[in-house]
Amino acid sequence: MKYFAKIKYLGTAFHGFQVQPGLRTVQGELNEALNQAFGHPCKVTGCSRTDAGVHANEFCLTVECNGGTIPADKLPIAVARFLPEDLCLFYAEECDDDFHPRYDVKEKEYLYRIINRPIYDPFEFGRAWFLSRPITDEGLERMNKAAECFIGKQDFSAFMSEGSDVTDTVRNVTALSINKIGDLIEIRISADGFLYNMVRIIVGTLTEVAFGRIFPDEIREIIASCDRSRAGMTAPAEGLYLNKVIY
Repeated sequence: MKYFAKIKYLGTAFHGFQVQPGLRTVQGELNEALNQAFGHPCKVTGCSRTDAGVHANEFCLTVECNGGTIPADKLPIAVARFLPEDLCLFYAEECDDDFHPRYDVKEKEYLYRIINRPIYDPFEFGRAWFLSRPITDEGLERMNKAAECFIGKQDFSAFMSEGSDVTDTVRNVTALSINKIGDLIEIRISADGFLYNMVRIIVGTLTEVAFGRIFPDEIREIIASCDRSRAGMTAPAEGLYLNKVIY
């Protein structure tokens, strides 16, 4: 039996999603919990990989089990008592055997949270990037102007960290919005796929635009250059959330 499931997790204490020997990972915790719930090992396949410290509001995956089954609508309750407090499986349904949670994705949305204030809020520890230098209204306006340049189908290799074996670096960014409410800045970006650290580099670049280190009009040139050294810094992992996956 094959299940399509959705999980959410606080990534602070995880070394990413994928199993790594000797390290605490989301997939590792799920494997153990499902083994307990079903009484035998299950195969877990995720919609993507997330780095250490990255969170998820809606991470999609499949669970394949041979042997005893649990009704899909009962799976979240059945597995809940075996999962840690920073991880939950909140939705499940049966799916076709040929469905793949990664290759069948049409679009993903990431959320990046910035706390922009001089004094840090301890209740946001590990959940947002604390940026003490103020982003002014003019800086926010520059960020929004620069954001328009990212929309569309383009080669985003200038916004990919080293260490990736991806050869096709063209992605279609369908939306990028920046909203500030009090001290909280939320950046949402949607695309048909993302390169390694692409969102974090875009966020870091946008903050450098806000501070005048990069001009909004330079963004198109940076994208066209395909040169990582011309883009901005990589924002910290703790502000990043996989927010939504669309099939």
